[in-house]
Amino acid sequence: MTLPTTSEQHSEQDALKEAAADFAVTQLQSGMVVGLGSGSTARLMVAALGRRLHEGLRIVGIPTSEQTADQARALGISLSTLAEYSRIDVTIDGADEVELGTLHLIKGGGGNHLREKIVATASSRLTIIVDETKLVSRLGSHAKVPVEVAQFGWQATARNLSKLDANPSLRLSSEGQPFITDGGNYILDCAFGPIESAIALERELDSIVGVVEHGLFIGLATQILVGTHDGVKRLDLESPRA
Repeated sequence: MTLPTTSEQHSEQDALKEAAADFAVTQLQSGMVVGLGSGSTARLMVAALGRRLHEGLRIVGIPTSEQTADQARALGISLSTLAEYSRIDVTIDGADEVELGTLHLIKGGGGNHLREKIVATASSRLTIIVDETKLVSRLGSHAKVPVEVAQFGWQATARNLSKLDANPSLRLSSEGQPFITDGGNYILDCAFGPIESAIALERELDSIVGVVEHGLFIGLATQILVGTHDGVKRLDLESPRA
């Protein structure tokens, strides 16, 4: 038996996520204000949104990263800001992990979780696109938790995170320099392992001075669209946030 190569596995996962992205975009209606996520999965969604524009869909997008904004502008998607729109109808984004049962998330593999969380909390609904490999019984089973920290004194912040058994490591760019977020901060990737209580860990991370934001998205997702070999499956909360 010949095992699939890594590139073939990634291509297959992208195809599953692309199917979920297409489904997510079909739920949009003209006149909506839509939060546009960041990262590789969100790029598939923005591309699908560009195709729907040619079919007559008209929305206003609120991008969560400079990269997403550049892609959306190139496709002719109208963009605005939270200064103009205080409430967003729906945000569509990806995730590094989704906890089954709770729909809690780990996000921030692309380093944009601060802006993503600001937009998500301003949204009536948060739709997450993933392939089935991102579903876990406990957050932290595979993904690290990205923690965005102020550059000033980041070493002290890292020491305080270590007290939580976070095993923090400074994220580096492809050039080997510290990765800097759109907000001008560093990221410490924290390998907690399977997290017994994401809610309790969220409180502990929020209490550490120097932490700007973290990649635990607790109680924010209202719908998960999972690309599988049997089609797109939906995991929903009973009702959207008010």
